[in-house]
Amino acid sequence: MTFSIVARSADGESWGVAVASKFLAVGAAVPAAVAQVGAIATQADANVAYKGIALAHLDEGATADVALQRLLEEDDGRDHRQVGIVDVDGNAASHTGHACIEWAGGSTGQDYAIQGNCLAGADVVEAMELAWQASDDDAPLAQRLLLALAAGDAAGGDKRGRQSAALLVVREGAGYGGLDDIAVDLRVDDHPAPVDELTRLLDLNDLYLTASTEEERVPVTAELEAELESFARAAGLADFHTWVGTENYEMRVAGDLSWIDQRILDIVRGEAG
Repeated sequence: MTFSIVARSADGESWGVAVASKFLAVGAAVPAAVAQVGAIATQADANVAYKGIALAHLDEGATADVALQRLLEEDDGRDHRQVGIVDVDGNAASHTGHACIEWAGGSTGQDYAIQGNCLAGADVVEAMELAWQASDDDAPLAQRLLLALAAGDAAGGDKRGRQSAALLVVREGAGYGGLDDIAVDLRVDDHPAPVDELTRLLDLNDLYLTASTEEERVPVTAELEAELESFARAAGLADFHTWVGTENYEMRVAGDLSWIDQRILDIVRGEAG
């Protein structure tokens, strides 16, 4: 009773899953991904063991098709399962068991697998596929996944209604402080408009948990450093780094204060003004 898209970015550096459902905390059950390995969504009568097993197969070199076949061969409940897999090379595979609640089905292409069950109709999957194909290859994978998910939601989504949504994207070194591969891990567990709420959270994720690009970095001169330190002291703090820590902007200000993200500088100057 869920619709999802599993995909790899066009540059082959990111893998992820976007999913929505009339089901509490769908993000706890459906998606899994590992950078430089692949991604999977398991749904319908979800076999959550599929996640670890499939990723292990992919890590050992299996293609998406082979990993999927192994899952199904070993599962007597395969007729009730729905699953999508994308491997390290962007090969995709999807399975919809014949006992899944109608409408149920999916579609695959290079870099993506889309699937859903208990849907308003085939238009849901078709809308997701069109949105994915029309999106900018150079856009961040999280944005492309969310566009596809929103298209499915607008086309009717889960015919029972809305409750939860989730977005998971992995890329090597993309996590907090560059110390793991989780670029995005957002969940809306119980909400009347979960896809809209997920969109809001992704904007916040980009600000707080995504590292600044070279284009976003402003070099900190001696004059600017003095301005920043003065701003922090006026706020009653010991120094500017303390302000950065209290506001959770560590991903957007250099540890040695050699640069500051333009958006953070705008916030400083807006608050100071």
